[in-house]
Formats: sequence, structure tokens, C-alpha cells
Amino acid sequence: MKFLGTLWRIVVGIKDLLVLALLAVFFIALSAALSSGRVARVPDGGALVVALNGAIVDQAGESSPFDAASGNLPAEVQARDLVRAIDAAAADNRIKALVLELDGFMGAGQANIDAVVAALERFRKSGKPIHAWATAYTDDSWLLAAPATRIWANPLGGVILTGPGGSNLYFARALDKLNIDVNVFRVGTYKSFVEPYTRASASPEAKAADQALVNSLWQSWLGEARRLRPRADIPAYIAQLPQRLGRFGGDGARAAQDAGLVDQLGSRDDFDAAMVKLVGDDDLADWGHYAGVSLEDYLNAIAGQQARDGDAVGVVYVTGNIVDGEAPRGTAGSATIRAALEEALEKNDDIKALVVRVDSGGGSVTASEEIRAALLAARADGLPVVASFGPVAASGGYWVGTAADEIYAQPSTITGSIGVFAILPSFPRALNEIGINADGVKATPYSGEPDVVAGLSPEVRQVLQLGVEDIYRRFLGVVSTARKLPVAEVDRIAQGRVWAGTEAKTLKLVDKFGTLDAAIAAAAAKAGIKGRPRVIDIEKPVPEWLKALQSFDRAETGEQARDPWARLMQASRLRLAMAVADMGRMASGRSATMQAACVECAVAGSPRQASATQAETWLARLIGAQ
Repeated sequence: MKFLGTLWRIVVGIKDLLVLALLAVFFIALSAALSSGRVARVPDGGALVVALNGAIVDQAGESSPFDAASGNLPAEVQARDLVRAIDAAAADNRIKALVLELDGFMGAGQANIDAVVAALERFRKSGKPIHAWATAYTDDSWLLAAPATRIWANPLGGVILTGPGGSNLYFARALDKLNIDVNVFRVGTYKSFVEPYTRASASPEAKAADQALVNSLWQSWLGEARRLRPRADIPAYIAQLPQRLGRFGGDGARAAQDAGLVDQLGSRDDFDAAMVKLVGDDDLADWGHYAGVSLEDYLNAIAGQQARDGDAVGVVYVTGNIVDGEAPRGTAGSATIRAALEEALEKNDDIKALVVRVDSGGGSVTASEEIRAALLAARADGLPVVASFGPVAASGGYWVGTAADEIYAQPSTITGSIGVFAILPSFPRALNEIGINADGVKATPYSGEPDVVAGLSPEVRQVLQLGVEDIYRRFLGVVSTARKLPVAEVDRIAQGRVWAGTEAKTLKLVDKFGTLDAAIAAAAAKAGIKGRPRVIDIEKPVPEWLKALQSFDRAETGEQARDPWARLMQASRLRLAMAVADMGRMASGRSATMQAACVECAVAGSPRQASATQAETWLARLIGAQ
């Protein structure tokens, strides 16, 4: 009977697999049939409707066919697509205005927000208005809305601004109670990634460094806010929030309007009526009754406007955790990136320069070096290489960036974290507690090592620590050579410490401030390209099946928080899930042993919704249970 039960489960599993596969094929075929003759319509005099349902990222993640078939698609918008659409709309006579629909916006790294804000300012300089609407605003959504001609808020909403920072989880006491040993090998006074496993709270050194980081990021955020909305005194608003709310009987929307954070209060219907008056009416669309074109349709409409020949700059994307081997989009698989780069250079003689775009807190040392080596090989063939640092370029991300002739970053870019560590869990105490003991024979002190059952031998501990110290010395050497700094000076500013872009530029870890477009222009100039260069994205392409499913599901965003406190809770859960995913990956042994990674970088990095979804372990579910 047991055999028959097992056989039945296998048959059911095969049946479910076939059903999902058939569904995926059906959707791909149907999408191709529907889209083959479909041309996106851009109404004359309408609005470009940018409905940000999800996060802004450098590179959208990739789901498995089974996740996609079940509707579990990460809602992400690529910053480059957003900037390209806004810039095109500024010069498009058919587009009369731009609408930012931010109710479903899940946040972005500040460097990407700055790039989109710059595009919105260029749009306004063309003489066209921007209207932003959301039920409630938090830090990311408000800063993104700040360039708007008018910021609208629902009378039941408001604005809650908090600044960067938050809590981390520390597992040392729990691991001790479970009799789990965490063997840590590290170099760097501030390499705090390992502290959640070894301490019950942050060390004074790590806490001081993290506080300096969030202070710098907050000052950068406030500087942008003052420039965009000089009437809004953010520090005073935060300091006096209870009193301001009390003045209006707890009405957060009126308090925000009084402080100059929003311009107009109105319901969705009020906003819709105002937009109809501005751009005219149209058939009922996803966004309302006013004439417009969605971001997705507009990108399709302008796709043919891009130059198809001429000298080009290739942009290599290093996004998310850096891992060895192949990896899906949104994760920086070293073999995937190397193969994409080699293929692009082989097929495109027009590529005269490269930009490596980094939005990563690092990961595997060997994977980081493989990507760096591929970029150095391109430099050796005569191609200038410029690095563009996005929201995060730390640890292994910074290692990759050292391949460049020049490094561009943003004041809010999190960078540095030059340090190395290794983590190996072992379970002799836990097994002994339940009556299981380990014993055996060895030909050498290293036979069967690292032994997670009996524990690591003294010789292995020594070898691992020496290995970490060696990798750290190599890291210092790589940075010293690339940045033309003495090794002792690199060591002083390294030690695993994380810096905001403002301090990183002073310390000569980066050269200039500028967006991805600035880095592309610099690479083109180094290659002697005249005029605006053609841009070729060098990355793993989006699978056709995923494009097909996204075309059906793009209007479905799932349950989204609307009031400000619920939005903050949602963001907090996302950060927590990302941290749990990082720590679980380290402790599982699935990652490389030698790591150059930065956990504190999540404080202002790009939200990784796909990773966070996969991290819904028992811990994430326990804390965020519904």
C-alpha cells in the first residue's frame, strides 16, 4: 500500500507538471497571436500614465514558469525604461502631461529615484505638467512625486516620512539554545554581516558606522527634498508631527497639505475629473476616464525610435546577489554575465565602450573576480570601461567596479564594504543533545572536512582564517591598483565599512557623481564617439514565456497597502524578508564559502521582491503572519 501511495503521488505530480507546462505554452501562443498585429495607440493630447505597481529596480527579476503560471510574478519596473519613456514623452507632441499613479509603488533605491526625478525635471522643463496621485506617501513615493506640478493625496491619507534605518535580527542566543555552532572567519573591524550569527546585538563599531551611514543618506535625501520643494520644511514636520496632527484633529492629509508636502486633497474621482479637464476623456481605462497611454504601451510605441546601427556603448548589468555560475535575471550569475558580454562583443562590432552598471551588495568572491576578469579582458582589447554605481555597489559589487577606468556614483549610493568573511554552521552539540554522536577515521587532518557533524578541526579553522585574510589582502591590492591609492590607505578606509557616495567620493573610492546616462556619455567620450551614442543592454534576455505572461498579468498587482502606516509596515516586512533570505542563503551552505557581501546595504538598496517572496520561511511568516 505504501508503494502504491508513493506511485500515486508521483503520477499526480507529473500530471500537475504537464498542466502547468501546457498553460505556459497556451499563454505564450495566445499572447503572440494577440500581439502580432497590435500597435500601441498614443492618443493625441493625452497623458503618459506611469502607474508604478511594484518597485523600481535596475534589472527586473525572473520567475520560474510555475511561479508565473500561478500569478506569482514580481511587480518591478526597470529604471532605465522609466527614464527612457519620460524623456521620449517630453519631446513627443502627442503627450500633453504626465501622471504618476503611486498607490501601488513599493519603493526603490534612492539612486534610482534620483535618476527618475532628474527625468521628471527634464519633462517639466519642456513646459508640460506632471500630476502625482496616491492615497498616502512615504519617503520613496513622496520624493518621486516632489518634482510634480501638483501632488494630490486622498483626504483619508497623508504623508509619513521616517528616514532610513531600522532593526536587524540577531540569532546568537537562539542558535545557542538550539546548540548550533556558527563558525565565523572574517577580516574587517566593520564587517558586520556575521554579527547576526555571533551576537545578540550590534557591536559598538558596527552600530557607529551604520549610524553614520544612515545620517549621510538622510542628509542626501533632505537636500533633494529642499531643492525640489523648498516650501516643505521636512525636519520641522517630523519633529512636530504629533502637534501638527493635533491641530487638525488627527487629519494627516490636512496636516501634510498645511506643511506644503501635498498641494491638493481629493478622492480618486476628483483626481480623475481634473485629469479629464486637462487632457480630455477617453474610454474607461485601467487608470480612469481621462485620455492617456500606459507606460508599457508607450514603451512599445517608441521601441522603433531607437537607432539600430552606429557606434554603441554596451551596458553590462550586475544586479542582486553575485553568485557563481548561471543565474536568472535579478541575480548576478558570473557565468551568465561573462557569456552575455562575450556574445555581445562577438556579435556587435559597433560596441566601442562598456559601462558596468552595478546594483549589488556583493556575494561570492570567486564570482566577483570572474566578472571583473571579463571586463578587464574587454579593456585589454581596447574598450574603455566606465562603472556606474546605482543604489548599492558594495563588497563584491565594488570588487567588480574596480575593473573600470572611471567610477560614477550618486551621493546616495552605498559603496565600500571592502572586507571578506566565511560562515560555516556545524551541529555536534545539537546532535549530541538528541543522542547522536560522530566518530570516524582520517587519512589526514582534512579528511571529511569541513565536518558539519563533528565540528571543524583546528587545522581547518586555521586554514579558513588564513584564506579569508589572503582574500582580504587581494581585495586591498585590487582596490589599491585600480584607485591608485597606497595599500595602507585602502586598508584604513576598508575594514568592511560601508560608505555613502558623498563620503566615498571624498575617500577616492569613486570619481564623479552622475547617473547611468552620465556614465554612458563618459564612456562614449573615451571611445571617441561623436554625438549621442547608441546603447546596447548586455544581459540575459527576458524569456518569451515570461513576456507573454506579463502581458496578461501586468494590471494585476495583488493586495497593496494604501494608508501610510500600512505602507510602512509593508516596506518593513519586505526589508525583513530580504534580510532573512540573505542570512538563510549564507547558513544553508548553498553560497560560496568566501564572501564579500554587505547585509546592512539593504537599508537603502533596491527592493528585491522576488528574493523576499522566496524568503517566506517560517521566520518571515511568524513575524508577518496574517
